[in-house]
Amino acid sequence: MSTQRNYYLSPEEYLQIERRAESKSEYSDGVMYAMAGGSERHNLIATNVTGLLHYQLIESPCKVYNSDMKVRVYTAKKYVYPDVSVVCGETKFDDEYRDVILNPVLIVEVLSDSTSAHDRGAKFQAYKRLDSFKEYILVSQEEPLIEQYVKQSDHNWMYTDVSGLESNLYLPTVQCTLALKDVYAKTT
Repeated sequence: MSTQRNYYLSPEEYLQIERRAESKSEYSDGVMYAMAGGSERHNLIATNVTGLLHYQLIESPCKVYNSDMKVRVYTAKKYVYPDVSVVCGETKFDDEYRDVILNPVLIVEVLSDSTSAHDRGAKFQAYKRLDSFKEYILVSQEEPLIEQYVKQSDHNWMYTDVSGLESNLYLPTVQCTLALKDVYAKTT
């Protein structure tokens, strides 16, 4: 039997460490997980989506945040770094540091082999606990394919996918359209 003690890290301890760290880590129920760096393709896709949403939302009350902004899910005891998140209206922050948001309406994750199962599973389940959260976008790195989950009035999630560079995807939560040719621009 191991005598090594399991160490629980409080959310406050995590934030204190994370705010001084040179690399990013996510937090889940007392455990801090180092994040791997993204590939060039991952970064280009995430940057393209951020830019496309920012441009379309420039005159709206919505703000687009990149992967430097953490999201906290209190009920799941998680702090995560989505690739892109959107808040409409006033952004609610976790504390005075204003680096952790509490009320995203839309979240985008760019999938990789190492994160796909987590993004589709535990991470999506955690995001669903956010009252504000209404739309989840999963973008493939392997092919021009975007999957969309939109929360319905009965709290069920409607699934849609679009593929091919000639396709477009409408995001009803923020009233924007993503053209896949633009999402995947400069990635080939």
